[in-house]
Amino acid sequence: MQHSTRAADRSALPKSPTPGFLHRRYARLLASAGIEVNGNRPWDLRVHDERMFARCLRDGTLGFGDAYVDGWWDAPALDELFARLITARLDERAPNLPRAFAALRAALTNLQTRYRARTVAETHYDLGNELYRAMLGETMVYTCGWWAQAATLDEAQRAKLDLVCRKLNLAPGMRVLDIGCGWGSFARHAAAHYGAKVVGVTISGEQATLARELCTGHDVDIRLQDYRDVEGRFDRIVSLGMFEHVGRKNYRIYMQTARRLLEPDGLFLLHTIGRNDRGAGIDPWITRYIFPNSEIPSLNRLSLALDHLFVVEDLHNFGADYARTLCAWRDNFVRAWPAFTTRMPSDFYRRWTYYLSLFIGVFRARGLQLWQVVLSPHGIPGGYRRPA
Repeated sequence: MQHSTRAADRSALPKSPTPGFLHRRYARLLASAGIEVNGNRPWDLRVHDERMFARCLRDGTLGFGDAYVDGWWDAPALDELFARLITARLDERAPNLPRAFAALRAALTNLQTRYRARTVAETHYDLGNELYRAMLGETMVYTCGWWAQAATLDEAQRAKLDLVCRKLNLAPGMRVLDIGCGWGSFARHAAAHYGAKVVGVTISGEQATLARELCTGHDVDIRLQDYRDVEGRFDRIVSLGMFEHVGRKNYRIYMQTARRLLEPDGLFLLHTIGRNDRGAGIDPWITRYIFPNSEIPSLNRLSLALDHLFVVEDLHNFGADYARTLCAWRDNFVRAWPAFTTRMPSDFYRRWTYYLSLFIGVFRARGLQLWQVVLSPHGIPGGYRRPA
């Protein structure tokens, strides 16, 4: 877990800024999104420290998030505030130098070398299995649920896992590779319900330990391994919520690796968050505190990575379901928090609720999508049919 080092940053802020000018400037900007500074509606921004405006001017979305974590502002309906900000595209209109620098860094640097790739495991996925058990529910699935006919989080996650299996046309005895297997949820489901033989790879030691425990008794091999080092051949490949950690410099390598590992008549299902444009796909606050070195792909960059390697058989977007999934995770986290107050840093609660609420708002406003892409090496004779 990365601990805050913002005390020095705060000391650099003016002790007596010019709140009149900055306050009015940001109030006008927020008003265009239907948000009032110090208003009474749940999504209105209540300011506790006027210095937050100088912080936002200097640090953009990074400063906005840091100011919230430090208690400089609040909003009862934090997720709705973010939904309104995204709908009005204020994230694009407000000054944001840290985002520009992050985009330049991603363009010039490989943020996901083998060494750097482990940072997200250490920072995020190795926080502790007890925390994730409390937040994710019985299924331990940390990706978007499929809510078409589900009433609860666990139902939505089981429905998603089964949807993936059916999209892959899984059959008993098939050898399946799960890239970024998390806590083994898909591997266990595919082995238990479809008779698959699954190899799951993760770079998180905490995930690997629990995944092996949860998959005991099934034909599942959980490996602590980088996807680039996998050898062998597989009838099916699946990757659920891992591609966001690959980075644009490695998209082509990732797809070449999948193609090398997949049988000529095999299928590959990629499940990833996606963005609507060709921007950097990087938020400075998220990459500093939640998912280091992450980058959300665009269809354009995904398409270039697939060139001459795969046929796109099916593209399914159910990103609207992610807001409901995130709401369930946030509710679980808030209920469980009293058990973790002595185990986590003092600012963890505000940081984590900010992270979850931010993504709820973004997905509610359709600022991000969730894609499931089914790929084949040569195209399926007669065409692919998505299961109902």
